[in-house]
Amino acid sequence: MHRHGYKGRKFGRERDQRKALMRGLSIALIKHGAIETTLPKAKELRPYVEKMVTKARRGTLADRRALIAATNVDTANRLVDVVAPSMKRDSGYLRIEKLNQFRVGDNAEMARIEFVDEIKEVEKPTKAVKSTTKKETK
Repeated sequence: MHRHGYKGRKFGRERDQRKALMRGLSIALIKHGAIETTLPKAKELRPYVEKMVTKARRGTLADRRALIAATNVDTANRLVDVVAPSMKRDSGYLRIEKLNQFRVGDNAEMARIEFVDEIKEVEKPTKAVKSTTKKETK
């Protein structure tokens, strides 16, 4: 039997488990900016997240909805409003660094995946808070 035309790693998981794994890793990466995981997972995660960043850079309503379907609302909004404007390049948004460490349980090679460009946090304008207490009348 041959493996011609079979894309992607299986990670010893069913399809829905692999999808959940990639979703969880991508949410953590977007939230924290960098994560440490095994090298094969990092290599599989990079194209997954880079396609999401490309959609976020376009920023149309359809792209935003596609990102919400792939992650969750908070992560999609962070991706469109914070991460995408910080990217100064057209592609190659992520970097994988081998850590030269091996996991204790199964000796798996570890890697760090992070965004190449620094992500600048956007400060939200503070709204004037109105007092909700009632004025006393005499």
